[in-house]
Amino acid sequence: MPEARVKLIVNVPVESADAVREAIAAAGAGRIGNYSSCSFSVTGKGRFLPLDGANPTIGTVGKIEVVEEEQIGITCEKEALPAILEAMKVAHPYEEVAYEVYDLAN
Repeated sequence: MPEARVKLIVNVPVESADAVREAIAAAGAGRIGNYSSCSFSVTGKGRFLPLDGANPTIGTVGKIEVVEEEQIGITCEKEALPAILEAMKVAHPYEEVAYEVYDLAN
């Protein structure tokens, strides 16, 4: 039976996207057959309001911030996900990382 797979989607400032993509690929994400580092990205604007107690990498507490971000989509084996998430968080510049994980049917 094939390994259970998931799709990871993470938003990251454009200037940090390559470092995050490389870190998660090195941890095992993006392997499809005889290929590695397979991902898909789109760019857009991320918005957030740092609240009291936050230590924002970008922006100021109490002020809405808009950042050019890249959204990286990548698949991996479900059992590798904890190591991949750890690598992502280490490489990501944000204090709080916005990401999603979805189970894949095949």
